[in-house]
Amino acid sequence: MNFRSLTAGALLALTSLASADVTGWLNWRGPNQNGTSDETNLPDTWEPGAENQLWKYDLNGAGAPVIADGKLYVFGYGQFGDDPAEDVQETLLCLDAISGEKIWEKRFPDYISDVVYNRYGIGSPVIDPETGNVYLQTSNGRCVAFTPDGKPLWEISLIEKLARLTFPNGRTGSPAVFENLVIFHCVTANWGTTGPARDRFYAFDKITSELVWYSSPGIRPVDSSFSMPVFATLGDQAVFYAGTGCGNVVCVNARTGAPVWRFQLSQGGVNSQVILYGNDKLIAIHGKENIDATSKGRLVCLNIPTEYPAEQLVLDPSVEAWRNDDHIGFTSSPTLVKDRVYTTNFTGELICVDATNGKTLWQDKQSPDQIHASPTYGDGKIYSPWFEGTFVITKPSDEKAEVLSHAEIKDAEGSGVKCLAAPTIWAGKVYLSTRDGLYCFGNKDGQFPTPKAPVIANKPAGPITQLQIIPAEFAITPGQKQEFKVYGLDKRGRRCELITDDLSWEKFVPPTAKVKAEVDATLDPKTGTVTAASDAKISAGALKVTHNGMSATTRGRVHAGLGYGEDFEAVDLKMEFAGEKVNFPPLAWLGARIKWHVLEKDGSKVIANRLDNILFQRTMNFFGDPELKNYTLSADVMTDGNRRIKSTVGLVNQRYLVTIVGNQNILEVSSNHERVKASVKFPVKANTWYHLKTHVKSNPDGSGEVLAKAWPKGEEEPADWSIKTPVKQVHPKGAPGVFAFSPQSQKRVYVDNIKLSKGE
Repeated sequence: MNFRSLTAGALLALTSLASADVTGWLNWRGPNQNGTSDETNLPDTWEPGAENQLWKYDLNGAGAPVIADGKLYVFGYGQFGDDPAEDVQETLLCLDAISGEKIWEKRFPDYISDVVYNRYGIGSPVIDPETGNVYLQTSNGRCVAFTPDGKPLWEISLIEKLARLTFPNGRTGSPAVFENLVIFHCVTANWGTTGPARDRFYAFDKITSELVWYSSPGIRPVDSSFSMPVFATLGDQAVFYAGTGCGNVVCVNARTGAPVWRFQLSQGGVNSQVILYGNDKLIAIHGKENIDATSKGRLVCLNIPTEYPAEQLVLDPSVEAWRNDDHIGFTSSPTLVKDRVYTTNFTGELICVDATNGKTLWQDKQSPDQIHASPTYGDGKIYSPWFEGTFVITKPSDEKAEVLSHAEIKDAEGSGVKCLAAPTIWAGKVYLSTRDGLYCFGNKDGQFPTPKAPVIANKPAGPITQLQIIPAEFAITPGQKQEFKVYGLDKRGRRCELITDDLSWEKFVPPTAKVKAEVDATLDPKTGTVTAASDAKISAGALKVTHNGMSATTRGRVHAGLGYGEDFEAVDLKMEFAGEKVNFPPLAWLGARIKWHVLEKDGSKVIANRLDNILFQRTMNFFGDPELKNYTLSADVMTDGNRRIKSTVGLVNQRYLVTIVGNQNILEVSSNHERVKASVKFPVKANTWYHLKTHVKSNPDGSGEVLAKAWPKGEEEPADWSIKTPVKQVHPKGAPGVFAFSPQSQKRVYVDNIKLSKGE
């Protein structure tokens, strides 16, 4: 076979080991992308322990289970050991969907996030309809892929590789699979053009995990969002629709990531999944402040474009077909059945709205309140979980809601069990994930449903009209190299051919770049291979490839490896900010250019966190390889302030945060503060330099110890470590970074003389 002429379709067939007709409830919204099932003979009633309850599995869950070919996958968390802190981990569980027996389980300890423990597990896996592989994003941005048998395929730490931000409320939502891609939704503050925090979508090759494209379709976010893409065709293009953390509903090209249009729906994040109504309408709901009123919440129907535009459109309010200001939906997503929208609001009402005009037909009070959980429709019935442990089965008509069953789910102490997930329907059964367990009830002899036709028709690829470089972004350490694949795409973004001949590569500085920089690596102009010498400097830049008059770009970094040191003395302070001479930190530091400045302090050039944006009063920025392990990271650190008010400054070593906490006068080790947190007394004087040294020791049995010491700069290094924090399951690797926390954006911190060396 001539590899140079091998088509992209053939490559995918060779690498994916695809199994035909993977069937089931493959994503949390089901086969129709709107929370509805086409099955019949579904249960009319249920309560815990009832005769039609087939099984219950103990799991603290908050995401809808997904099912493929008789295997159920569900996301949750639990305490897997005696320690109520360190032994709490998120888990991906695979069960037999008929018997409820466990097949396999994967556990994920949290690291360097600020997720509150009772917000773990708020999300769902997704199943690839071609291979049956399962994908998941954990609460702190660990993206994982497994085969149906539980074999690991790949793992990506978004927080360390793309500077994903974490939030106390968790909110990971669900990935989405489209053709050869798995798409993750999150807020990142990366580098260069993606340095400013934005709500973004990242598409990875579902087999290899290579980054295919990234998209920033909205504006500056004020919130996070876990709205999942809904796929459709616009003109001759494959697109998806979703809500974002900047309050927009967006349309994005599913194959290239190009933003198509956006519509400002609210002042805050849009978390509910949108639904498509016919070929030219979209229905969305939110629960934040409206853009044209002080009221909160709105259900809206939009007349959306029916032709693919030449450039991104910003739709104005004139596209609204109707609006209903009586309904507030913070995170619960609506369902659509013919011309009826069924949704739940935060005050515990099930609502029916006429989709043709937006008028409310009825509201039925079913519970005190609602958070997250969405209703699911099937066999003429609505299955509605409610936040405080109520589960209601309703038979709707245009006149009223006929309640068929009203159950109270209580724990062993008699308290209502929180229900945060939408029900899943499969083979005559209903699956309900709660904070007290996963329930299955219904018809034990139900038949496997027939597979749905693909949303996007699989048409043959046309002639090449554009190029695509894979990966779309890269990072290497000194001594490493990066190779690329160049695909020819047709006008619809479909891969036509893997191109290897007649390519011309060059380093490229975009005309709009604010920083004119190149990556410090050798570029082969024919193959495009980038090689960083052993003494390559930390750097970042873009590359361009040209073929038959067409071109495409990628970008990347040389980030820190062992031997990296930074004293900032070579930085030219050519800018002025708030009366000081400053410049940006290294371009290759993730998310640092809008959060730190290089400036002069005490006769030396140092970095200091910026206080002009309260959103960044807490910042964690990585500058090295996430695959690093067994290293020592040290730096000179200092906090501004006085005896009463000081800040926190520290380093990140192998997914552990080591900080000097000024206001508490301690030296602290933590990962997630509720999982690993230990400290020793350490008197902190404001405006005094200290040298901070950190190391993570790993033992053969998987346990480890986080070591740190700090002492006044200029004094002799103490012989012993100031703090030794044992951990039962040590993080085996992780990127180095810096940390700052200035409460209320007061009293900045300073860092200098960073050194990254081999572990002791």
